[in-house]
Amino acid sequence: METFFNPKSVAIVGATEKPGSLSGIILKNLLDIGFNGKMYPVNPKHKHVFGLNCFPSLIDIPDEIALTVIAIPAPFVLDVLKQQALKKIQYSIIISAGFREMGAEGIEMEEKIKQVAIENNIKILGPNCLGVLDNYTNFTTSFLPWERVSKPPKGSLSILSQSGAFAIALLDLAAQEGLGIAKMVNYGNRIDVGESALLPFLMDDVHTKVIAIYMESIDYGRRFIEVAKACSKKKPIVALKVGKGAAGIAAAKSHTGAIAGKYEIYKAAFLKSGIIEANGLEEFIDGVKALTMQNPPKRNRVLIVTNGGGFGVIVADYCSENGLEVTPPSPQLKEKLRNKFSRFYVVNNPVDLTGSASDEDYYIALNTCMIESDEYDAAIIIPLMAPMGMTEKVVDLITDTMKLSGKPAVICTVGGAFTMKIKQLFEDRKFPVYPSPERSARAMSMLLRRDLLQRGHAYTPV
Repeated sequence: METFFNPKSVAIVGATEKPGSLSGIILKNLLDIGFNGKMYPVNPKHKHVFGLNCFPSLIDIPDEIALTVIAIPAPFVLDVLKQQALKKIQYSIIISAGFREMGAEGIEMEEKIKQVAIENNIKILGPNCLGVLDNYTNFTTSFLPWERVSKPPKGSLSILSQSGAFAIALLDLAAQEGLGIAKMVNYGNRIDVGESALLPFLMDDVHTKVIAIYMESIDYGRRFIEVAKACSKKKPIVALKVGKGAAGIAAAKSHTGAIAGKYEIYKAAFLKSGIIEANGLEEFIDGVKALTMQNPPKRNRVLIVTNGGGFGVIVADYCSENGLEVTPPSPQLKEKLRNKFSRFYVVNNPVDLTGSASDEDYYIALNTCMIESDEYDAAIIIPLMAPMGMTEKVVDLITDTMKLSGKPAVICTVGGAFTMKIKQLFEDRKFPVYPSPERSARAMSMLLRRDLLQRGHAYTPV
């Protein structure tokens, strides 16, 4: 799979400087992103494209080519692939749409392409896809301009997606949420390369820590379970399965030609292979964010610390619904906290520091309960920033204390511009921040699910 992400040379078939041309945008994106490999535009209508020599066909390129990127109308793709076979180029990303997703004629074209690929040992990603983004090799085949899609920072999240629109939206959301990206792969109709080939590659990728999958269907059932099981032992896999009901299955078929199958089979496959299934887009993003930034808790005992009692109550409710125990502190721990706090503070779980809280109070609560005590495995911390006693200093006090404890934490904080600044400071220190109590509880639950699956236990919300 390495050639798809780090080719020494790439031919962009259909390349042009014409505004709005997919192949032209792909080439321009490669130039802008700083790709260091050799680039060969292919188009019989041009001598030069963006200052590069342009060739009439693949056969006319005098040098060896590692990978082709094909972005031309579907009826012409087969001829190009035949040229590729003559040139003995073994890898191709077919961006072009208009195949299986269009019905009988498209299926026939796709099958002919597949036959040429099999006969000539050509590995294909696509068709009907965006292809790849590798943030560490500066290689991309995306045909969306950077001014429309935020280029995410380098990081440890890799995305596999049958939907190009979903993959791009996730890149944009990742940039907003402080999530760095290692790799993104959109394989569309998945004529050849799919999850079962990509997961083992990502399992051994040094830059990938967490894998997120948008899934309409899977390529090879048993093979997928085998590779996913091996991969999930090393790295968390979070899946968003779509096409669960009749309407979704029909939509998936018209989208990428996917045969979605019965959802119950997928659910069992996820459990068997150690995949964490997200219930909806919001939980998918929140869970990936938590797993990228924090390690799973060893058990499910959660401490809640807040300076807004109502928010603490809501978090406690959602913790109970999501398999997290909000146990009260022992009499000994309560006594320790009472000796350190104002008598107005509520010493329980949640620990309510009230509107009188200061930055230092968060340090005292967390140091006492998470470092000096072993009664809790994780913390959901709610620092509301409106009270005058709350400053930016709370970020360092919370993050330093939790890192010293070796236990995971998620942050919930709600507010305007100053709160958004605090959010950024927490996430710069790899602590995920959520804008609502329910999302913070579900994110912590996703961390717990990772630990349970690693130990071979089923996740059962209360």
